[in-house]
Amino acid sequence: MFAVCIIALLYLTSVSHSAPLACEDLVQPLDQLDPHQLEGRWALAAGSLKINGADKLPSLSNSVRIDFYNSTFTQANRDGPQCYSRSQNISIEGHSFNFMIGQTFNFSGTFFKTSCPDCVMLNLVVESSNYNSVELYLFSKRREVDQKELDEFVSQVECLNMPPHFVMDPTQPLCPAASTKA
Repeated sequence: MFAVCIIALLYLTSVSHSAPLACEDLVQPLDQLDPHQLEGRWALAAGSLKINGADKLPSLSNSVRIDFYNSTFTQANRDGPQCYSRSQNISIEGHSFNFMIGQTFNFSGTFFKTSCPDCVMLNLVVESSNYNSVELYLFSKRREVDQKELDEFVSQVECLNMPPHFVMDPTQPLCPAASTKA
């Protein structure tokens, strides 16, 4: 009986020590971000939001599309039939980027590794005098990720102590790309 207790104790000890290693493996910033890897259109597949002072998740857009081209980041949200978009110049350094909206909102983003071949995971910190949030997003070139990719994202959300994740409805249309003027 004593040997069974020792084996059980050793097993529980090894399991408790393996959890942090799993998170260390799951949540790693990209070593170096190649801006060309980001170029193109991305659809929000899933996310998690931690908004200081908020008791519940705000209402979400029906769909979110982001575009990266050169040093420009464009976000287009669809709320019902309406599309709203905003473009910002960003500065990329290492695995991170920064931009400001006016003098009030500072955005700092870090890209993390993911096993999804056509995805990027973005941890976005938004700071202003009356609003602060930490936002974790999984963007994909596809409208929907498979279950294994979503499970990995859920584990990353948990490792970062973020609130429960949400999944976007892939049947909702994305906003069309803005037309370019010649």
